Amino acid sequence: MIFLTNEHIQQVLDMPTCLNAMEEAYRELNEQRAGYRPRIDFYVPREPHYYRWGTMEGASRKLGVFAIRMKSDMLAWEEQDGFMVEDKYCIRRGTYCGLIFLLSTRNAEPLALMNDGYLQHMRVGACAGIGTKYLSRKNSKVLAMIGSGGMARAYAMAIKEVRPIELMRVFSPTKSNREKYAREMTEQLDIEVVAVDSPEKALKSADVVSLTTDSLEPVINADWLEPGMHINNVRNNETGPDVLKRADVIARLGTSTLAADRNAPGVTTGSDGMFGYIAGSIEEKNKIPLAPHHEIDNPNVGTVPDIMSGRWVGRANDQQITFLNNQGTQGLQFAAVGGTAYNLAKARGLGHPLPLEWFTQNIRD
Repeated sequence: MIFLTNEHIQQVLDMPTCLNAMEEAYRELNEQRAGYRPRIDFYVPREPHYYRWGTMEGASRKLGVFAIRMKSDMLAWEEQDGFMVEDKYCIRRGTYCGLIFLLSTRNAEPLALMNDGYLQHMRVGACAGIGTKYLSRKNSKVLAMIGSGGMARAYAMAIKEVRPIELMRVFSPTKSNREKYAREMTEQLDIEVVAVDSPEKALKSADVVSLTTDSLEPVINADWLEPGMHINNVRNNETGPDVLKRADVIARLGTSTLAADRNAPGVTTGSDGMFGYIAGSIEEKNKIPLAPHHEIDNPNVGTVPDIMSGRWVGRANDQQITFLNNQGTQGLQFAAVGGTAYNLAKARGLGHPLPLEWFTQNIRD
């Protein structure tokens, strides 16, 4: 058994590899040879911030692995740069705890513990790339990026792999952040990247729009949308009902969580609409920001795997506005990219060895 750090994984997992792993996972899902369990959270109220534990699981028969992704966060709902956001941390701001436990489905052997930070950005970015591949116009050349953090970098890398992007305009509330992003991504992607001072300017004449923020409120409005656009989000809160009403085609990746009656004792939904349990009172539950403006797991909304299999057409013409709710299948995504990264790292002798006997026992459980 081994422990893989973010640095180990960065050495072996690039975006083309991640895109291939995710597409193969969705083919497996269509063949009923892969599966996942939706995300479930657990809240413990504290002051001033709430504790949240979250898990999601999935398996790939081709890779022979099962993965559980685990997160331990303190949540802070607060205003930053004029937007209400959900910030998170472990112990202190800027430190995070997220792990993937990878196991063999061939003999139940524990294979690896892995940091989830780099994998998290790459798998979400890859899914945005796959959604862009199947929902955007093939000649899309202009990308609008709202946000300038790690997700914005992963989204840009993935979309550049699937479409002939020549120009990207980026907006985020902090001027220095968007300008730094523009400089770095110009060099990394070898395209023109321009920092602009409003989200509306970023969207002007864009072919693909990517929303990569931690905002609890909409960051674009429907008046800025143009025929033929494709939009990807990262959080359900980033678009309001006006944007969804303008979209001709709405797609998702799959089921992201369980249906929840927020009025039931001990049950809640998070600010992103995810099902959760809570060790708290009604008053404490009500401090969690309301779920987003739209039903995140509407069974009437088609999925990207549906498009891949031919069960659903998705975009039917170049004038349609398409929208990908980049949610669902999270556990399968971690099995796919985690299993791929593990195999590549093992082949190169990477990883910190862990004694297998620490993780097995002779007492039947």
